[in-house]
Amino acid sequence: MANYTNRQVADIFYEIADLVAIKGEVIYRVLAYRKAADSIATLDRSIGELWQAGKLQEIPGVGAAIAEKIDELFKTGRMTFYDKLAAQVPPSLVEVLRIPDVGPKKAQVMWQKLGLATVADVKAAAEAGRLRSLPGFGAKSEAKILAGIEALLASRKGGA
Repeated sequence: MANYTNRQVADIFYEIADLVAIKGEVIYRVLAYRKAADSIATLDRSIGELWQAGKLQEIPGVGAAIAEKIDELFKTGRMTFYDKLAAQVPPSLVEVLRIPDVGPKKAQVMWQKLGLATVADVKAAAEAGRLRSLPGFGAKSEAKILAGIEALLASRKGGA
């Protein structure tokens, strides 16, 4: 039996929401995972206590399917759904979403057309002028993405 904090479980569902969005799934599914993550992150009780009491579905946004995923996580320390999703979409793409002006659709295009799965990959491609050839991109969006990467990296160095 594994033990997780509310924050750890919420972060897993935030990541699932991002990966599902990059995959191009319907927005309602993305929003459902985000709502569950928001609710879990702001719980005033331990999710472990709720799990042990069999009360996961009392959490707003947590229905049977999400409760089942949490149950598996607490019982086994793994989540089959997350593992399958991570095998389909590189989890490093979630970090690419942190770049200003890069949303799930742009991340998906960069990954599928150019194989870019990390911020470093995107930076190298932008510096080489390879992004502008992608559908929905151009020289302007390439420059914005490069500036966004610089801002993202600068904020990390500043400890933010």
